[in-house]
Amino acid sequence: MFLAKVIGNVVATQKSPEFQGMKLLLLQPYINRENELVASGSSIVAVDSVGAGLGECVLFTQGSSARLTHNTKGAPVDAVIIGIVDSVEVNGQTVAKP
Repeated sequence: MFLAKVIGNVVATQKSPEFQGMKLLLLQPYINRENELVASGSSIVAVDSVGAGLGECVLFTQGSSARLTHNTKGAPVDAVIIGIVDSVEVNGQTVAKP
């Protein structure tokens, strides 16, 4: 599982039938560096399975695990949002969300 910030929406009017009704969001992954969450790597597109919105900090998974949610079974999905983050603690201290 990974942390990310929702930075945009993805609209695809032409897509595989397995994606019908799925909301796609653009994510910027974050990592912990010296007790601070900082952007890491390229943005990715993920299926939203929890109703996340723009600017929220989310928990997502990639690879074969992304196809194990109720919404994504049988779909060619590589990333799925599985949670909305309330807070992050590192070494007993709350870290500011991205």
